[in-house]
Amino acid sequence: MTTFVWIVVSGVAMSALALTGSLTLLLRPEQLQRILLPLVAFAAGTLLGGALLHMLPGAIEVVGPRPSVFLWLLAGFTAFFALEQFLHWHHGHRVIVGAERRPLTYLVLLGDGLHNFLGGLAVAAAFIADIRLGLGAWLAAAAHEIPQELGDFAVLVHGGWTRKRALLFNVLSALTFLVGGLVAYLVSARLDLTFLLPFAAGNFIYIAASDLVPEVKHGHGIRHNLALLAAFVTGIALLYWVRIELG
Repeated sequence: MTTFVWIVVSGVAMSALALTGSLTLLLRPEQLQRILLPLVAFAAGTLLGGALLHMLPGAIEVVGPRPSVFLWLLAGFTAFFALEQFLHWHHGHRVIVGAERRPLTYLVLLGDGLHNFLGGLAVAAAFIADIRLGLGAWLAAAAHEIPQELGDFAVLVHGGWTRKRALLFNVLSALTFLVGGLVAYLVSARLDLTFLLPFAAGNFIYIAASDLVPEVKHGHGIRHNLALLAAFVTGIALLYWVRIELG
């Protein structure tokens, strides 16, 4: 497949993951929370693996170990810190109940849409640099998207939205990933998008370290903690395996 087809397919596939939110309709809140935590730990591992084993090495391979690579890494980290500060948006995956949370639902959608757009830009830039690099970046982003969509859908429904409307707007928000990918492809002929690789690595590191790890670092007993640690390490191992296999 051509680079353009890879970008389109990856964007459509990422948007389709928004449909996983409907699974919350089959689960009680306590069941959802029990499933979400291992998924969040796994997502944290894949995001760190994607950043440190794929995106950052890919940028260094293209431009060399220049200070600018690490400045863009810090810029990506800072950008998502600012996003949370100013939008009061958090990648939380806890179920929030009560219609009084309705204003939060709009911030969730706004933040999620912007996050997906930036993710689409970054993953498309990875595909443009190297198809194998793009696959690793997409896998890391997709692993994070599943628990995020489950959590977001639950927030919308418990915030007063109907289930159909919540699912529709979740999918529309996810489509900004495809939009970001197409924008990156269109401008890549005129601009060097290599800077988006370390920038995305900074995004991934921030989400994993600031939003996901804090949610799973305090478990309920040694067995539960070990299960979460295993999920986290599995996420890293998967991205390492992808790196080795795709070479």
